[in-house]
This record gives sequence, C-alpha cells and structure tokens, in this order.
Amino acid sequence: MRVLVIGSGAREHALLLALRRDPEVEELAVAPGNAGTEVIADQYDVDITSGEAVVKLAQRIGSDLVVVGPEVPLVLGVADAVRAAGIACFGPTKDAARIEGSKAFAKDVMAAAGVRTAGSEIVDNPAHLDAALDRFGPPAGQAAWVVKDDGLAAGKGVVVTADRDAARAHAASLLDSGHPVLLESFLDGPEVSLFCVVDGETVVPLLAAQDFKRVGDGDTGPNTGGMGAYAPLPWLPESVTTQIVDQIVKPVAAELVARGSSFSGLLYAGLAITSNGPAVVEFNCRFGDPETQSVLALLESPLGQLLRAAASGELASFGELQWHDGYAVTVVLAAENYPGRPRVGDVIHGSEADGVLHAGTARRDDGAVVSSGGRVLSVVGTGADLPAARDAAYTLIKSIRLPGSHFRTDIGLAAAEGRISV
Repeated sequence: MRVLVIGSGAREHALLLALRRDPEVEELAVAPGNAGTEVIADQYDVDITSGEAVVKLAQRIGSDLVVVGPEVPLVLGVADAVRAAGIACFGPTKDAARIEGSKAFAKDVMAAAGVRTAGSEIVDNPAHLDAALDRFGPPAGQAAWVVKDDGLAAGKGVVVTADRDAARAHAASLLDSGHPVLLESFLDGPEVSLFCVVDGETVVPLLAAQDFKRVGDGDTGPNTGGMGAYAPLPWLPESVTTQIVDQIVKPVAAELVARGSSFSGLLYAGLAITSNGPAVVEFNCRFGDPETQSVLALLESPLGQLLRAAASGELASFGELQWHDGYAVTVVLAAENYPGRPRVGDVIHGSEADGVLHAGTARRDDGAVVSSGGRVLSVVGTGADLPAARDAAYTLIKSIRLPGSHFRTDIGLAAAEGRISV
C-alpha cells in the first residue's frame, strides 16, 4: 500500500511513524511535511487546500490511500475530490466536515441525536451581544462565559473567562471581523478527547486522552492549539468510555447518515465529564493535535490497514484494536511569543532524537533544522505508568535547545498525582 499523508504538523509526523509500523505499508509520502517528516517519507510541496492539486499529486505518485490530517482541507472538500478521482481517502466529505466547520451545524446535529451538550446561542448582530452575554455568564449561575468563533479557529478562537469585559471584547472582535459568535453555557468537570474511527454508523474508539489548551502551567494564559496531552486516562472508568461511544458518538454518526452526510474518517469528540455525566464541548472532523502523538504511540494494531478499512467501507470487519501496555505523554515545545506571533528562523539542537516529532520546523540550505512556526516540536515519552512516561518526556525535552522556547511543566501531573476523579 502506498499512502500519502496531507499536512505539516506533529500530528502528521505521528501518523507517518505509526503507518511505517504497518507491514502492508510499502511507501510513504507527505505533503507538504516538515524537517522531521522528510527523513521517513517522500516529501512534496503542494497546496493542500486545493482538491485538484492533491489529486494530481496522488495520481502522479500512485497513492492507494490519502490521509488528510488538518481540518481546513476537509472543510474545503479535498477528500471529496480525492474520492471522485477513484482514490481511497481517509477523511470526511465537505458536507460531513461541517461537524467541525460550523458549530451551529454541530449543535443542530446533537440536538436531533439527543446528545447532551452545552446550551448555546449564535450572535451575529453586535446589537444583540450584551443581552446574550447576560444570559450566558455570571451572574446567571455560570462559572464563566464561554465565547467561540462559529467557524474554524485552530484552537485559538475560544475564550473562557469570568471577566465580562474580556468576554465581550473577544466576541466584539469576532463580530467586527464578520464572524458569528457562539455563546455557550459553562460545563464543569475534567475534559476528555475521544477519537473514533467512523465508517457510516460503524464506530471504533481509540484510547481516551486529555489535552492542555492554555499556554501556561496551571491552565493559565490564552488558549493555544494545544501544549501537551497524555493517554490513557487512569481516572476515567471504561464504563464511561462505553457510555460516550453508545450515547454520544454512535447517535451523532447515525444522525449524519440520516441527513445524507455520512461520516467516514476520524470523528473527535471533545467532552466534559460533568457531575451529570459526559457532555460534548465540541466535535472535530480529524485527528487532534497533540493527542494523536500520545494515542498513536501506544497503538499496536496496523494503522494503515485500519484507515484503509474505514476509507473503503469495511471498518465493521476490521476487529478489535490492540494496544501496548503503559502510558504516553506529549509535551509541546513552543517558539518565543507563541501563541502570539512566534519568533522563527532559530536553529534547533537535539531535534532529531527518537521521540521528537516535528511541527513548525524547516531545513535550511546548510542542513540545519530551524523553527518555522509557533508549535515547533512535540516530545513523546512512554512508560509503564504515568509518572514514568512524564519523566521520559521531560527528560527528552530538556535536552533540546531553541532560543526563547517554552513548554508547560505540568502535562499529566494532576492525573499522575491522583488529583482527578469523576
């Protein structure tokens, strides 16, 4: 099997590493990739938002399977173009990808499927903003205001704050930019990311993970694309994972089928485990970053065969997934000033060690690896238990040198110390 992976982040690096372990995967290609992926796959520069460009590349290199990593190409319909060309594709159609591309669409699907989620309201007129804020935050019994961009925002379009002025300023800036605003009620409880490979109404869950969105230790500072993750979750009973699949993911998948928007690919449920049970924070239409780096580090089943089964409508006959024992922890090394405009172009030392996955990197003409984005590297540590996996990840990340870089020191710490429960 020849597999083409679309994307350039640490998620795509993790996908390639896992695909390489599959004995049926003979050739790997990535577009556009980064300085880390170029050593394990043939690398091509292509406009990944263009279905025509992706199809031409897949045909030229003889790809049997295309795996679309990021959400933007999916929302723009790249997977549709690949399928129309007769090439198997892991990733939902443009229509089904609205589950991430439009929060209003996702809310409507969840309501029809009877899935528990936060109460919400779309605001598209600045004149209605103040009254809506009064309905969705303190002193209306909520712990905080939750303000979201209704469209794609790369993990940075959300503000959760007890400060009304901050909530209003974020909402107003979105409206001023022509973006509708989604206000939500606040959901209490620890958050969970559950990835499910979906083929119509067939749902195969992967390991549950938890990610860390805020830039600073103790969940301080602004939201980012994700500063770290760990899997599995020692505090989450297996019965709750089963409940999430049976009462949330399967009903949503069935509702999409009923609407003629059947989902084929990776359906990512972001949830809060509240005092009243699991509730959906959001759905995404692709593997999440950085959770993918932790989850796939523990996957024993052949990833290429799994993704091909979903892409060809044969997921129901794939069988139960197998996992390595132990835990995996991912810590993101970010460039100076991230999540603001990052400093780029600095030489990175120690980036080619095992367990280091590249994201915002490039290779200079002289062969040096330099930073080229905000989230520069993901460092993955594994171990028999969560403390051992944390030790492995932090020992490795401390060996990497990048001027001005920063990372969180508390990824998985509360769970390792037994401070999370449901």
